[in-house]
Amino acid sequence: MENNNVIYGINGPVVTVKDADCFEMMEMVFVGAQKLVGEVIGITDACTTIQVYEETTGLRPGDPVIGTGAPMNVTLGPGIIDNIFDGIERPLKKIEESAGAFISRGAAVSSLDEERRWNVTMKIKPGDRLSGGEIYATLPETPIIEHRVMLHPSLSGVIKSVKPDGAYRIRDTVATLEDEQGNLHELTLCQRWPIRTARPVKDRLTPTIPLITGQRIMDTLFPIAKGGTAAIPGGFGTGKTMNQHQLAKWCDADIIIYVGCGERGNEMSQVLNEFTELIDPKSNRPMTDRTVLIANTSNMPVAAREASIYTGITLAEYYRDMGYHVAMMADSTSRWAEALREISGRLEEMPAEEGFPAYLPSRLAEFYERGGRAAVLSGHEGSVTLIGAVSPQGADFSEPVTQNTKRFTRVFWALDKSLAYARHYPAINWIQSYSEYFNDLDPWFREHLGDDFIEYRNRISALLQEEASLMEIVKLIGSDVLPDDQKLVIETARVIRVGFLQQNAFHPDDTFVPPEKQKLMMKTILYLHQKAKEIVAREIPLSKIQALGLFDKLTKMKYDIPNSKLELFDTYLTEIDEKLAEIAR
Repeated sequence: MENNNVIYGINGPVVTVKDADCFEMMEMVFVGAQKLVGEVIGITDACTTIQVYEETTGLRPGDPVIGTGAPMNVTLGPGIIDNIFDGIERPLKKIEESAGAFISRGAAVSSLDEERRWNVTMKIKPGDRLSGGEIYATLPETPIIEHRVMLHPSLSGVIKSVKPDGAYRIRDTVATLEDEQGNLHELTLCQRWPIRTARPVKDRLTPTIPLITGQRIMDTLFPIAKGGTAAIPGGFGTGKTMNQHQLAKWCDADIIIYVGCGERGNEMSQVLNEFTELIDPKSNRPMTDRTVLIANTSNMPVAAREASIYTGITLAEYYRDMGYHVAMMADSTSRWAEALREISGRLEEMPAEEGFPAYLPSRLAEFYERGGRAAVLSGHEGSVTLIGAVSPQGADFSEPVTQNTKRFTRVFWALDKSLAYARHYPAINWIQSYSEYFNDLDPWFREHLGDDFIEYRNRISALLQEEASLMEIVKLIGSDVLPDDQKLVIETARVIRVGFLQQNAFHPDDTFVPPEKQKLMMKTILYLHQKAKEIVAREIPLSKIQALGLFDKLTKMKYDIPNSKLELFDTYLTEIDEKLAEIAR
């Protein structure tokens, strides 16, 4: 059939086609002789507007535009994990092998390896009734992740034939299914899914299990749930990317999806190098055996940056539907919002605050609402935890992306430039940050760590708040005029800040700290505070207690007590008792 749809106008990544009545909204199209991937984003009776996900240099009016009849979608199947994709799920390793270090435009490389054979175990037999989302085959995708092949959510029916267990490629037919209308469907190891449509679940569940990160300030003071949403806002150099690296390395999710959205190329290459060298502490296998990387660096086409977030969340939902707990890191949603702003400007839409489009809040809500813990169609339980970095210009948290992200996330880890410059990492400001998951997670903490964990956390928070108000007085009139009990609060808060909240990512025992050790560290600091408070109440000067060196010793206990020898905390409590008893006498 002759294609009469040709380019009428080009404005950066935005292309218009005149008098075309065959396109549908959000349809995936191929633009120009090189078949650049694009998506229909606007239709009027006069013209169709398309955003192109590749560099449009060299396109000209009169070049053909071909519709696919389907929305922008990705291929889901074995081979996703341990792979690196660009924003529209093109495999960068494969492209490098065929085209070299630079991606050629219109690179038509299959997302997943179609020639590789997988050892498939069939889970069905002829006559079985299957409904959408149920598992019909399994295969080892990596040594630690079992890939569960699911029926497309829109299909259901009776299995007519099943191939025996064996080695199959992703496009090979492994079974046939007859639907209610009597149509036969060939079942393969892969399926396609539109990236802007959330995958269905059976039931959404309350997030009641914490995502253990091993980072003390996150686990203790501002915890996030599996299936929760968090924002990490911070100015340049405050450690957003490093925090997300730490979370990706150490959090107890089954699978990590890391989306580098508009970040610098050297940061993404650092992620690639680190993750290939890192050994996963749970399985003693390379970290890449449970990681997917989506690299969309700042020099890649701006429209693909906008799509990369949706590609990442679609892959995350796919593994959630198998019954896995997935954590997705989006670094950074500000660059994604800037891509929205740039395309909106080219479409000549009415700008809202700071030039961002008026639909910025609804797009952010759309993204964060796709997180959550759910009972999935396969009969398992899975979750998608979303952690988005925000890069406000000039560290101004009142700008639109940060403010709107706050509306849709329940954890806010605010990074502080002054803490980062003082080499206090993670540079999370304990006064500005918050978590709204306490009510959901406290039953879990009580069951696994006891009531006293919650009591210690509340007392630590109260001491930090008290120190913040005392420091306002100190700034005005100096610390000498404070009574000893208030000086003690400042001294204890210093131990909490340096010994507990500050963490060393390069120390083998401090890079990941189990919750049990976190609890004992809090217990020891609060024990010293309470005992010292009793002595100060007897009008013995605080300087005598400080001279014992106990406060300084507690700042180093994170290094001195290995994670495997938690019984050593008892010797600290004994030493506190003995030394303070001498002063009291």
